[in-house]
Amino acid sequence: MIKRILLRYWRFLTQPSVHLSLGFLIIGSFIAGILFWGGFNTAMEATNTEKFCTGCHEMKDNVYVELGRTIHFTNRSGVRAKCSDCHVPHNWTDKMARKMKASKEVWGKIFGTIDTREKFEAMRLTLAQHEWDRLKANNSLECRNCHQFESMDFTRQSKRAADAHSTQLASGEKTCIDCHKGIAHTLPDMAGH
Repeated sequence: MIKRILLRYWRFLTQPSVHLSLGFLIIGSFIAGILFWGGFNTAMEATNTEKFCTGCHEMKDNVYVELGRTIHFTNRSGVRAKCSDCHVPHNWTDKMARKMKASKEVWGKIFGTIDTREKFEAMRLTLAQHEWDRLKANNSLECRNCHQFESMDFTRQSKRAADAHSTQLASGEKTCIDCHKGIAHTLPDMAGH
């Protein structure tokens, strides 16, 4: 009985139909789209986790250790930045562009471009410059996702910081990364640059 019913439905679904083909195509495409989008989004979010970012020793043994010594990792408020908070834009189109660029980093991992501390240090300035250029180009958007100029209390800042924030940052003359290079990672050797 059940076998006959299943066979009947199978024939119905597999034979061409004048009346239902377009409906099945639309519904099937809609369901496939939802499944694809859900899987794609899940994969993207998985690549934004700290576990994923520190999955290779290049990051875990170099920059992650450095982050652990900063206020972005441990502070009085308990708010902690993870890798993707600073290195992956939040809006979708910029996030996808950044993920495509990050595929070059995976290529470097596969071919051992920075697989030793010495190789990493040799590339540190280049890697840092890429991030500084990206942050400069987007007006330090990832910084501003947490640090909002409108919420700054200049009375609780040092005179030097308050002066810089209230003039250069307020006017747009400078952005966060202009003054805060090395805020989360060791600065590269800048001699000769």
